[in-house]
Amino acid sequence: MTQPAPLTPRSHQVRIWDLPTRLFHWLLACAIVALVITAKLGGNAMNWHLVLGQVVLALIIFRLLWGVVGGRWSRFAHFVHTPSALLRHLRGQGSVEEGAGHSPLGALSVFAMLLALVAQVATGLLSDDEIAFSGPLTRFASGDTVAAATNYHAHWGQYLIYALVGLHLLAILGYSLRRKGLARAMVTGDKQLPSPVPAARDTAATRALAAALAVLSSGIAWWVNSLGAGGGF
Repeated sequence: MTQPAPLTPRSHQVRIWDLPTRLFHWLLACAIVALVITAKLGGNAMNWHLVLGQVVLALIIFRLLWGVVGGRWSRFAHFVHTPSALLRHLRGQGSVEEGAGHSPLGALSVFAMLLALVAQVATGLLSDDEIAFSGPLTRFASGDTVAAATNYHAHWGQYLIYALVGLHLLAILGYSLRRKGLARAMVTGDKQLPSPVPAARDTAATRALAAALAVLSSGIAWWVNSLGAGGGF
């Protein structure tokens, strides 16, 4: 188990990332790695690729919902920063609260990753390899749309995600070298901050709400996949 960083007289331990947000983060990371592996292996591994695509769709739906009703620092409203806040952050002059959750630059990377994943899943739903697999929404789209979606999903989309994941890992490394505790916070949920900020709600009630939203998200993902016989991502 990861041990919390020692507290100093001017250090405040604050719950920033609630458990549902942390579980989402690590499940998404594992799913993306598994999707890449199964896509490269091809053959029978594509059956798992299709299942994992459905998992990622459910995770994205959950995160969009949790971004509205989740813990304080997981809500989109609390990591949409102004251009002036971004400039302060780049100059190293940002406030503690502006960097407690997602920093202005980190928030941009989160939105970029979510948009890239939405595009990848959406094009997967519309993809057709003309051999064994077709997305469940292909029957609702024209041939040209399916061809464009397939090309994006198999090429540009995956390269964009590779680039964003690489930048994310570099950012984590940079924060770790500066002893910001970014990776530790996504495991324990807590950050050591120089001044107190409001903590995220992370109670039995909020976790029960998250579980209900996870079930709802899974149901929506299953329904989308059921729109096409033998469809996939």
